[in-house]
Amino acid sequence: MALTPKLLLRQSQSLVMTPQLMQAIKLLQLSSLDLATYVENELEQNPLLERQEERVEDVPDEAQAQERRLEEAFEGAKSSDDWAEDGGAGSRSEIEQRLDTDFGNVFPDDAPQEAARTPAETPPDVGDWSSIGPGSAGSGEGADLEAYVADRPTLADHLERQLVLAVSSTVERAIGLHLIDLVDEAGYIREPIESIAERLGASLEAVEDVLRVIQTFEPSGVGARTLAECLAIQLRERDRYDPAMQALVENLELVARRDFAALRRLCGVDEEDLADMLAELKRLEPKPGRGFGGEVVLSVSPDVLVRLGQDGAWLVELVADSLPRVLVNQAYYAKVVRVAKDEGEKTFLTECLQTANWLTRSLEQRARTILKVATEIVRQQDGFLVHGVAHLRPLNLRTIADAIGMHESTVSRVTANKYMATPRGVFELKYFFTASIASADGGDAHSAEAVRHRIRTMIDAESPDDVLSDDTIVKRLHDGGVEIARRTVAKYRESLRIPSSVQRRREKTSARNVPAQ
Repeated sequence: MALTPKLLLRQSQSLVMTPQLMQAIKLLQLSSLDLATYVENELEQNPLLERQEERVEDVPDEAQAQERRLEEAFEGAKSSDDWAEDGGAGSRSEIEQRLDTDFGNVFPDDAPQEAARTPAETPPDVGDWSSIGPGSAGSGEGADLEAYVADRPTLADHLERQLVLAVSSTVERAIGLHLIDLVDEAGYIREPIESIAERLGASLEAVEDVLRVIQTFEPSGVGARTLAECLAIQLRERDRYDPAMQALVENLELVARRDFAALRRLCGVDEEDLADMLAELKRLEPKPGRGFGGEVVLSVSPDVLVRLGQDGAWLVELVADSLPRVLVNQAYYAKVVRVAKDEGEKTFLTECLQTANWLTRSLEQRARTILKVATEIVRQQDGFLVHGVAHLRPLNLRTIADAIGMHESTVSRVTANKYMATPRGVFELKYFFTASIASADGGDAHSAEAVRHRIRTMIDAESPDDVLSDDTIVKRLHDGGVEIARRTVAKYRESLRIPSSVQRRREKTSARNVPAQ
């Protein structure tokens, strides 16, 4: 059989990921802060995009007329040298009668003049912000209110002020400034002293001497290299760093494990003295630098607001501040496209118009999708909003996707980096998706988050004489209708950062023996 070339016509369907479709998918999973940054970049690059400003409602015509009459009266009053009480079309009484108002309220400064004062006797007008403050003399501008805000010193500023008083040598001061630059937000120096000395070209002894000086600064414990050193510095300042306390500080891993028997043996103290030492240790500051607030606090901006309506139903709405509003300036496009000189400029304007139209449609589609997913989540988790975490239902992406007619991947992207403000707090949308745990009696499955909440509640209510083991928790959950394995309880307990029953018993026993302060 001979092979001959043929032309065949076939029809098939395929999904093509265009660049705009890929950008739309990326836009869907951005957080509100990232979306605002993205839109700002588009506003800078695309001349056809403009920000949609809030429109001020029109003032009624009568109110506008009244406002204009007041402005005219004000201008006439300011241009006059005096206010005549009677007579004349421009007199005060005539204007007040015509406008049916009282200028005694509009111009409260218009009062009978007091006896003339010399400039030295004239008190400053404390109500006039333009007459006080830096940069205001003769400018006529309002004072810069930022000039009156208290400047909160940073940890580095605080340490540098103390260094100037504590060190006089130029070399030591240079070493001290470099060490202060290495102090992190918690107040620690993490870099080895050997590498610091090598980089500065100074001797190890000189760097250690300056470090010891810095460790005497306030806040107490600053400049330490380890937690043990930080606590030891604070104890020395309190004159409490005796051999027993030194042994305790040098064995903090045993403190973390609540191995009090080993600590009593190493410190050579009885149970009551150890309890006093642990209580004093807890009163120390493990992060001396955090009082200066050097860390950046990241706030969470909710995308969806859930509140209870008057009819008892939950109202779900998008937070307006999380939605960037942009418009396409069609008039500007029609104006500039007519004066375009060549095809390159027309092509550029056409691409800008397409990009602008795509962005506005994508933002609208993103808002509708978020609202649709959030509404279904609220419908599924109504018990949580009414009764709390114990009534959180098992939920997965497929359930939401099937209910709203979307793909699971779309729901996954919508719930990423999005937050919902509810009467019970602000939660990430992914918080409402939890695994299901079978019921022991064959009923409805339980949410993993609800089971974790029950485990925490049981452990919080336990007494020092009846600390619950994982097996006991499994039995109680089974009696409550939850079919769960012991290893799952241990995993949930560790995810909640709850120590084992042995460690909890030691901690509760020690806390009970600590004398009241």
